[in-house]
Amino acid sequence: MKKLSTILILFIFSYALFAAPHYEKYPRTEAVEYQEAVLDFYSVNAPYGEFSNFALFPIEIDGVIWATSEHYYQAHKYDDPALIEWVRSAPTPFEAAKRGRDKTIPKRVDWDELKDHFMTVAVREKIRAYPELALLLKLTGHARLFEHTKNDCYWGDCGDRTGKNKLGLLLEEIRTGL
Repeated sequence: MKKLSTILILFIFSYALFAAPHYEKYPRTEAVEYQEAVLDFYSVNAPYGEFSNFALFPIEIDGVIWATSEHYYQAHKYDDPALIEWVRSAPTPFEAAKRGRDKTIPKRVDWDELKDHFMTVAVREKIRAYPELALLLKLTGHARLFEHTKNDCYWGDCGDRTGKNKLGLLLEEIRTGL
């Protein structure tokens, strides 16, 4: 029975490795124990780019497929199903972000209260759905994780560690539960 379980785990792990379109386009971060106290991530082209919401790891939530966690998060800035679908169908995570940030379209009135919830749902599902991401996250040990960018002071660290770094903290919380 133990042998069958091992084979099943290896099959699921290998399927996930080949199922993520991210690795068709971007480099794979080597799954080794991270030794530093601080880990910066941001660009999908750089080590640990898998943690970015722009990384190409499709997720399924409530029976709907989302190309990336960025698509899911940005779409839920709206409560109109047509606008949600407009963002969900964006061809790239960059375009999904652009559509979600469109200042000419009013956001849902409760967005500030719900944005952390939607990010949590997306990132938790991404890590759950891809065992290689869970392993990579676990191998970061006790390092402080920072979405290191001057472009975002809420989810990121403002590029100088003064931001809220909510994405890094969320990943650390998920890591604790692994």
